[in-house]
Amino acid sequence: MTDRNAVNDLIPVILSGGAGTRLWPISRESSPKPFIKLPDGQSLIEKTYERALSPLGVAEVLTVTNRDYYFRCKDEYQLAGEAASSGVPAGFLLEPLGRNTAPAIALAALYVRWQHGPDAVMLVLPSDHLIADLAGFSENVAQAAALANAGWLVTFGIRPTAPETGFGYLQAGEAITAGDSTAGLKALRFVEKPDLATARAYVADGSYYWNGGMFCFTAGAFLDALAKVAPELSQAVNACWDASRGGWDAERRLMELPLAAFSTLPDISVDYAVMEKAERVAIVPARFDWNDIGSWNSIAELIPADAQGNRIEGDAVTHNVTNTYLHSETRVIGAIGLNDLMVIDTPDALLVAHRDQVQDIKSLVTQLKARGFEAATQHRTASRPWGTYTVIEEGQRFKIKRIEVKPGAALSLQMHHHRAEHWIVVGGTARVINGDQEMLLQTNQSTFIPAGHKHRLENPGVLPLVMIEVQSGDYLGEDDIVRFEDIYRRAVVASA
Repeated sequence: MTDRNAVNDLIPVILSGGAGTRLWPISRESSPKPFIKLPDGQSLIEKTYERALSPLGVAEVLTVTNRDYYFRCKDEYQLAGEAASSGVPAGFLLEPLGRNTAPAIALAALYVRWQHGPDAVMLVLPSDHLIADLAGFSENVAQAAALANAGWLVTFGIRPTAPETGFGYLQAGEAITAGDSTAGLKALRFVEKPDLATARAYVADGSYYWNGGMFCFTAGAFLDALAKVAPELSQAVNACWDASRGGWDAERRLMELPLAAFSTLPDISVDYAVMEKAERVAIVPARFDWNDIGSWNSIAELIPADAQGNRIEGDAVTHNVTNTYLHSETRVIGAIGLNDLMVIDTPDALLVAHRDQVQDIKSLVTQLKARGFEAATQHRTASRPWGTYTVIEEGQRFKIKRIEVKPGAALSLQMHHHRAEHWIVVGGTARVINGDQEMLLQTNQSTFIPAGHKHRLENPGVLPLVMIEVQSGDYLGEDDIVRFEDIYRRAVVASA
């Protein structure tokens, strides 16, 4: 007997391309919302990957993301434990820049049709949702897949619990059957984010659902609908796909989308481009819990409140504080006489906001960018394929970093034109190439690398390598790097 939750040739498509500025200062362009750690220690993209593998019959998980996030995605998937060792292949489409959900899903559909055929069922999942009920989720996926196999384009509707003005809405009509049972409801219309009075009317009406931004359809049905209702977009996406095929890396199941072709695609959502105009669109009402983690209020609600209604992450001491969220990563927060505030403290930026106005953080980030604040987009700690580095201090002609290299990992063989570097090992063992020399450095040992010298750092041990790097020179930008060899296949000079 076939399991009712099994779907043959199901291809979950994880979309992970947004900056998530509403969760600044934790979420930034260099490390956006899907990668932030929730109170339970897992990231949103890690949870999404586990959720993508929860239905039976998954043939491949495809991730559409920015090329800068590829290695970070791979690292997060490895943290997913049993899901990471499931044996289901993971494919990647790497975007050079953001172009919204319609181009991303259309290119994913072309990939799925190419790899699995036009009848393969796509399950499109944003990487910033939180769903705990995986059993209910899998049941809904089975319903959606049955409709998809019957030619429907399916979206998942979330039963509204309040007149929320931050979500789009779906109006549902008559029931649709698939096989012997009701599988969903016909979608009558998509509605953009309403004002409060309209949202209250929708909740009272009972036929409206929140638009969860999750979809299910066969690759062929979506591409047919795209060609019919958005022919110009369809032509542009197909041209981009044709230009991309030469960049297919079969070993890593990875395709980099070329900038010249990809930048011609319009910035448009899949709702606007296809779902609102297509004829056979169905809604599957969600049986599972759902949280889009769209603001700091959503994050705060994941933490139990104390007797005063306060929710605290990290170290904080309070006096006469009520209904306030305090988040500290490194320092102790002392709070007195506060009510209804959100305080998020990071090593290089502090946010203080009234909880009723956290939706305005995006405008704050826009101002920070306009004034040239690096903290608007970058963290002091940056992720790399080999590990991380943290800027401890910098000034005129010097910069000090803490570098951590994962076991077995190595930086590229590289050279800098404008800076010299002094490396001091403070934990683990380093294998170093410095010019013509190769050496092993233990804790408290060091080496000096003059500007212009080829060099490489590797961790040959089973424990993390921790090192302090002191840079000096007339230019200390991260773009002063010439790579000659790189195990992660990043760009190297032609003479390598």
